[in-house]
Amino acid sequence: MNKSQRGSASSNVSLMSAETNRSREYPPDLSTEPRHSQTRVTGVKRKRKSQRGSGSSNVSLMSAETNRSREYPPDLNAEPRASQTRSTKVKKKGKRQKTESSNVSLMSEKTDRSREYPPDLSSEPRTSQTSGQTTSGIRRKQNTLKVFESKVMAFVKQALVSHKKVLSENHKELFEEDKQEDMLDDQPVEIDDETSEAALKIALHILRAMKADEHAHTLEQSHYGELVMCQQKIKPYLKEKSNCILEETQQWPVPLRKIYTKLYLIDGDFGEVNIEHEVRQIETAFNRRQNFSETLIKCEDIFKAKPNQSAKPIRTVLTKGIAGIGKTVMAQKFMLDWSEDKANQDIQLLFSLPLRELNFLKNETRSLMELLYDFSPGLKESGIKDLHVYKVMFLLDGLDECRLPLDFNGNERCCKATQSASVDMLLTNLIAGHLLPKAKLWITTRPAAANRLPSHYVDRVTEIRGFNNLQKEQYFNKKIDDENLARRVIANIKSTRSLYIMCHVPVFCWISSIVLGKMCAKAGGGKMPKTLTQMYIHFLAHQTVQIHVKYGKEQQLDSQGNNKVIMALGKLAFQQLEKGNLIFYEGDLRDCGIDVKDASVYSGVCTQVFREESWMQHKVFCFVHLSVQEFLAALYVHVMYKAYGVNLMTEEPEQVDHAKSVSELHKAAVDRALKSDNGHLDLFLRFLLGLSLESSQGLLRGLNIKVETCDSQSHEETIKYIKEKINQTHQSERYINLFHCLNELNEHALVEEIQSHLDSDQDLAMNECSAARWAALVFALLTSPEKPEEIHLKKYSRTEDGLFRLLPAIKASRSAKLNDCNLTADCCQKLSEAFSSSSNELIHLNISDNNLQDSGIESLCAGLQSPHCRLKTLRLNRCGLTQGCCEKLASVLSCPSSHLRELDLSDNDIEDSGVQQLSTGLGNVVCKLETLRLSFCNITEKGCGFLASAVKSNPSHLSELDLSYNHLGESGVKLISEALEEGRSELTKLRVDHNAEHWFKPGLRRYACELTLDPNSAHKVLAFSEDGRKGVG
Repeated sequence: MNKSQRGSASSNVSLMSAETNRSREYPPDLSTEPRHSQTRVTGVKRKRKSQRGSGSSNVSLMSAETNRSREYPPDLNAEPRASQTRSTKVKKKGKRQKTESSNVSLMSEKTDRSREYPPDLSSEPRTSQTSGQTTSGIRRKQNTLKVFESKVMAFVKQALVSHKKVLSENHKELFEEDKQEDMLDDQPVEIDDETSEAALKIALHILRAMKADEHAHTLEQSHYGELVMCQQKIKPYLKEKSNCILEETQQWPVPLRKIYTKLYLIDGDFGEVNIEHEVRQIETAFNRRQNFSETLIKCEDIFKAKPNQSAKPIRTVLTKGIAGIGKTVMAQKFMLDWSEDKANQDIQLLFSLPLRELNFLKNETRSLMELLYDFSPGLKESGIKDLHVYKVMFLLDGLDECRLPLDFNGNERCCKATQSASVDMLLTNLIAGHLLPKAKLWITTRPAAANRLPSHYVDRVTEIRGFNNLQKEQYFNKKIDDENLARRVIANIKSTRSLYIMCHVPVFCWISSIVLGKMCAKAGGGKMPKTLTQMYIHFLAHQTVQIHVKYGKEQQLDSQGNNKVIMALGKLAFQQLEKGNLIFYEGDLRDCGIDVKDASVYSGVCTQVFREESWMQHKVFCFVHLSVQEFLAALYVHVMYKAYGVNLMTEEPEQVDHAKSVSELHKAAVDRALKSDNGHLDLFLRFLLGLSLESSQGLLRGLNIKVETCDSQSHEETIKYIKEKINQTHQSERYINLFHCLNELNEHALVEEIQSHLDSDQDLAMNECSAARWAALVFALLTSPEKPEEIHLKKYSRTEDGLFRLLPAIKASRSAKLNDCNLTADCCQKLSEAFSSSSNELIHLNISDNNLQDSGIESLCAGLQSPHCRLKTLRLNRCGLTQGCCEKLASVLSCPSSHLRELDLSDNDIEDSGVQQLSTGLGNVVCKLETLRLSFCNITEKGCGFLASAVKSNPSHLSELDLSYNHLGESGVKLISEALEEGRSELTKLRVDHNAEHWFKPGLRRYACELTLDPNSAHKVLAFSEDGRKGVG
C-alpha cells in the first residue's frame, strides 16, 4: 500500500462501523450459508498479521462486532495495559496508523495516548504537580467518557441487531445462529426518531457503497413503510416538475412563486355550453362587478364543502376556464404546495395525469398501476401495490385537449387497478368511480368541453376567475423588477380599454409585460400599441429576435422574401384553427410542410409563441395561447392574399388577381365569421382587419413580411360593408364583435356620437333609429368606463323591440327599470333567458305596470329558479296577475338556489286562494324572502290564516309584510299578530292599514258599480224598449 492509499484507506468508515479486529480481517458476509464461530475466529488469527493494516472503507454497520468487545469492556484508565505485546505493536506502527485512520470516527480512534491516559478537556494549563482536586476531576471525566463509549457501543450494537433482523427476515437460520452473540448485555438505549433516521442513513450509505442495493431497499422499506418511501420519491419529482415555469426562452425557467398571483374560484354549474368566443367571455367577465354574495374559493379548498352543503364528501371537482386564464398554473401551484408540505397534507398520494399526454396512449393497453408507473417515477420502487388503502388524488389537466373518445356508456366496467384495459376505459372508470372509488379527482377544462363529462359523475363545478384590476397591477409589479418601469407599463395598458380588458387573462398580461416593458425601457421606444393587432405584431417581433440570440442565424426567407418560419407557423395555426385544435402532433406538422426534425428550431425561433413538449419519446406542440394562434392564422391569410393572390376565406380557396381589392378578402371573412355558430373566427377577423392598416404594414416589414400597402378605398369599402352587416344582424354577440372590428380599423364615429348623448344624460328617442344605432348604443353602454348601474328602458324606447335590442346591456347592469313600457307576456321568455344566463349581473328588476298576465310570470319563474339567476328584488305591481301564477311563484320561493329577497305583487287579483299557494313556499325553511308586499290583493281573514301558518313554520327570515288595503278585519289582523308572537318571528314591519272594507273586486268587476236613478239628471221623456235596443222619445 503506497502512502496516499494508506492516508485515505479509512475515509469512508462511519460512526457505526467502529474499527474492530474482525472487520479488519474480512468483509461482511450477507450470504445465506451458515457460519461457524470457531472457524471464523481461527481464520481471524491466521490473517491478523497480514491484514491488520488494511483499510476498511466499505465496512458495513453489520460488521461492527468484534472479538475484543465480547472479551472485555473498553478501558479508559490511565494505567498502561497488561498486554505488552499489543502495546508494542501499536507503538511500532503508531505513525502509520495515525495516517491511515485520519477519518476514522470517534469510537474507532485507538492511539497510544488514549490507551495510557484520558484526553484533557480542560482549558487550564497543565502543571507537574497535580492537586487532589485536579486528580478527582480527571477521574470524573474518565468515568464520563467510559460510560459514553459503553453507551455508544451499545447503541451501535442495538441498531445493528435491529437491521440484521430486517435483512435476515428471509433467512431465519442465519439470524438464529447469530441470535446468542447478538444479545444485548447492556440496558437498551432509548432511540428517538431523529437518531433512528441518522443510524438508517449511515447503514444505507454503507450498503449502497457495497453495491448491496437490494438490502438497502429492504432496510429502507422496513423503516419508512411503503407510503413514506413513495412520498419521498414522488414529492421531489412533483416539486421539480412544478417549481418553475418557462418564460422568455425555454432556457430561462422562472420560479413559480416569484411571479404567481393568487387566483380564485367561484362555484358554478354545468348549465348550457357558452358558445361565445372566449374573448367575448373575457369582456363579459371584465364587465361583471364582483357579486359579494359569491364565495371565493381558494384552490387548496376545492374539496371542502361549503357550510350549508350536505355532508356528502366531494370526490370529483370540475374547474372551467377559458384558454390562458390560469388553469394549468393553478394546478401546478397545487402540486407545488403539496410536494413542499404546505397544503392538502390530508392527501397521501398525488398523481398528475395530463390529458394531452394520455392521447399518445390512445391505442395502448395497460393497467392503472402500470400507467401510474409511467407518470410517477418512484411508485414502483416503493413497493405499493394497493392504492385503495391510501388517500389518493388524481389531477387531470386539460379535458378540452383530450382526444380519447371517453365512451362512458360503451366501455366495460373495470374495478381493479391491476386489470389491463385501454387507456380510455381506465379513464372513464376512474371518473365514474368504479376504479378507486375513494380517490379524489380534480379535472380542468375550457368551458366548451365541460359537457364531455356526465354531470352525475361530478360533485362540484367551479369557475376560475382571471385577474381583477388589483391583481393585474400585482402581476406587472412582480414581473417587472423596476418599480418605475412597472408603473409606466400599467399606465400605458390602462390608456387603451380594449387592451386593459384583455389583461383579465394572465397570459395577455405576460404578453403585455414583454412588449411594453421593452418599449418603455428604451428612450424613444416607439409609438405604443393601441390595438390588439399592434400588440401582437410587437410580441411576434420580440420573439423572432430570439433566433439571433439563441442560434446566431439569419432569418430564412421564401421565394417572395417572406419570413419562412412565420409563414409555416401561420399555415399550421390557420389549418388547426379551422379544425378547432389547440394542440398538435407530429402528423399535423408534416401536413403543413414542417419537418419534425426542425420543430425545435421553430419553437426556438419564436420561443413562447410555439411550444414543444416531449413525453416518453413523443412530442406535442401548441401555441402559448389561443389568441396567438388566431393572430398567426390571420397573418398567414393576409399574406397569402396580398403576396400570393390566394383567397383562403372563400368556400373553396381561389386564385385572385393581385390587383383585386383587399376588401374582397375582408367581406368573405366577415361573412364566414357571422356564419360561425360558436364565434370561433371572431378574434381572427379582428386581427385580419387590423393587419390591413398602414401602421401595421410598417411593423410587418420589420418581420420580413413584405406585402403591398392596402389602399384607402379598400379600407372605406370594408367599413361600409361592416356597417351594413350591423344593420342586418340581430344577434348581439355578432354585432358587438363587428364594432370591435371597426375599432381595429380606427373607425369610431358611430359609437362616439352615441357616447356623447350618454355623457350629456339626455334621453335618446330610439324608436325610429336604425339597427346600427341601436347596436352602437349597446356597445357604448357595455364598453363605457363608467358603466351605468341602472338601465331605464323608457329613456330610449317604450316598446318590446327596444327591450330586445337592449337586453345585452340590461343583463350586464345591476338594476333595470322596465315599468310602463307596453310589455306583454311575449317578451317574458327572452327576459327570463337574459337574467338566468351565466354572464348576467341583474339584481333588481322592476316590470310593474305591464300586462304580463299569468302566462308571462310562468316564463319568468323558469329563469328565477336557475342557479345563475342573481335577482334579489322583483316588482310586479299591476301586471294583471291572478291566483293562477302563485303556484309557480311558490316553487321559486322554495328553490334552494333562489336569491330572491323582495317580492312585490301589489294591486293584482291574488285573493285568498293565491295566498294559500304562496304560503306553501313561504313556510318552507329554504325560503329566504325578507319582504313581501300584497296590498290591494283582495285578501280576507281566510288568507290571513294561511299567512299565519307560514310565519309559524318559517319565522326566521320574513322581516316586512304589507297587507294594507285588504279586507282583513280585526280577526284577520289578530291571526297574524298571534302568529308573530308565537313563532318568535323576525318581522319588524307589518302594514295592515285600511283593512275594514273591500277596496276592489277581482277582474273586470273592479271597475263596475251598481247604477241608481238620479232624479235630478233623469231625462223626463226618454224611455227604452224592453230589449234595450230602441229609444222612445
